[in-house]
Order: sequence, then structure tokens, then C-alpha cells
Amino acid sequence: MATASKTAAPAEPAKCPTCKGSGEVSRTVRVGRKQRVAGQQTGICLNCLGSGEASTD
Repeated sequence: MATASKTAAPAEPAKCPTCKGSGEVSRTVRVGRKQRVAGQQTGICLNCLGSGEASTD
């Protein structure tokens, strides 16, 4: 009698430590000659390029 072999589910990739898996990071926006803080904006994480997964390097 043949038994069915079970395969393990693929492991979930590790989350990026910089953006914590969201793929976005907040940066402070500064304006003017005195570089006053105007607010914040979000952009893609340059560590994981917006994927949210940690690199294997």
C-alpha cells in the first residue's frame, strides 16, 4: 500500500528590519534656507525596494 508523502509548507520570508515588512518608510521633509521641518512623507524602503522582505545578502 502506497503512503502519501507530505510536503512542508514553504517558509514565510523574513521581514525587512528597516520597514518592518510594510515596504514603506517615513522621512522628514525640510524646507527653506534654515531647513525647517515641514512634515513627513512616505516612500519605498531602499533596503528591500518596497517588497517588505529581507534580503538574503
